[in-house]
Amino acid sequence: MIELKSAKAVEKMREAGRLAAATLEMIQPHVQPGVSTERLNQLCHDFLIEHKAIPAPLNYRGFPKSICTSINEVVCHGIPSEAQILAEGDIINVDVTAILDGYHGDTSCMFCVGEVSKPARDLVEATKQALYAGIRVCAVGARIGDIGHAIQSLVEPMGYSVVRDFTGHGIGRRFHEDPQILHYGKKGVGPRMREGMTFTIEPMINLGTWRVEVMEDNWTAVTLDRKLSAQFEHTILITAEGYEILTPSSLF
Repeated sequence: MIELKSAKAVEKMREAGRLAAATLEMIQPHVQPGVSTERLNQLCHDFLIEHKAIPAPLNYRGFPKSICTSINEVVCHGIPSEAQILAEGDIINVDVTAILDGYHGDTSCMFCVGEVSKPARDLVEATKQALYAGIRVCAVGARIGDIGHAIQSLVEPMGYSVVRDFTGHGIGRRFHEDPQILHYGKKGVGPRMREGMTFTIEPMINLGTWRVEVMEDNWTAVTLDRKLSAQFEHTILITAEGYEILTPSSLF
C-alpha cells in the first residue's frame, strides 16, 4: 500500500531531509586521504545526535553503523571501519538517513578522494546525471516505471550498466515503504504517481557488469567484476506541480 503524506507529514519529511543533506555537507571536508571510514561514521553519528535525530541505519536489521560508506567497487551498504582508510584516487558513496520527529530523510552522495582517474570521474558524473534524469520524469499521473526507463536510457548508451539487485523505495515514518523504485525497465508500467507520494531515487551505476555479490558480512555488495560503481540518492515528494527534492544539497 502506497501512503500519501499529509501536509503535516510532508513538513516533517522536509525537516528530516534537510538534516540528512546537511550531514553530507558537514562531512565533505573530512573525506580526505588517510581518514578512516569509521571516522566519517562517528562524525555523522555525532552530528545527527546533536540535531536531535536518530541515524536510521544503526541496528536496522542488524546493520552495525550509523551510515554506509561504499568505496570503489562497493555498490552499496559498505560498513565503516577503523581499518578502512581512504586513499588518493578512491571514490566513495556516503549514505545518510536521519530520523527526525518520527520521519525519515534519506540521501547519498559520491565524493572523490583527492585526484581520481578520468574513468572514475566520468562514472560519478554520469551517475549524477542519471539521478536527475529519473527525477525529471516525476509528475502526477506519470508511472513509476518511467523513472527506471529514463535512467537506463541515459547510461547504457554511455557504456555503463544499471544495478538490478537494489532499488529505491517509498519512505516516511518507515525507512522502507511501497512503492519499489526500479532504476531500469519499461516506460509506462507500474503505479501512477500521485500527489503526496514520497520515495527515494538512488541509481547504482557500474563501469562494468550490473551483476553484484554480497560479501560474507551479509551487507557489503560489490560488483561481480570488481569494477567501479557509483550512486547518488535523493528523497522525492510528488506535488501538484511535479516534484520536490526533500533532500536538497549544494553538493549535487
